[in-house]
Amino acid sequence: MMPRTTHTKELTMATRILIVDDSAFVRSLHDYIFRSHGFETLLVDSGFAALEALNRETCDLAVVDVNMPRMDGLTLTRHIRADPATAELPIIVLSTERDDRDVVQGLEAGANVYVFKPTDPEALVRHARMLLGPGA
Repeated sequence: MMPRTTHTKELTMATRILIVDDSAFVRSLHDYIFRSHGFETLLVDSGFAALEALNRETCDLAVVDVNMPRMDGLTLTRHIRADPATAELPIIVLSTERDDRDVVQGLEAGANVYVFKPTDPEALVRHARMLLGPGA
């Protein structure tokens, strides 16, 4: 899929990816995938924790699970887009939902890329690098 916007940032430090998933196993898996490709990660288990982390930390990309309790990933994505401080943050949403309607809802919420679970690790890294731009 083509990105909704392209994030252009000089990558002078390690690129930090915010990983948001209520499953500890999935967080650990994505942590391993991104760290093995030289990225720094910040792991949180909910949409609320993600918003708190984004208020404290600088992240270059968010990888967000759609199906989470209390605040789903699409609601989180809308919150990120509504905040001027994070509105341009590239977002990859991950979901087991494969219906075209779900993909459209994800993109309309503000996701740059909608990826189906289970994810192919190399494809996930390619999407991240595409959104982060040269040097990622």
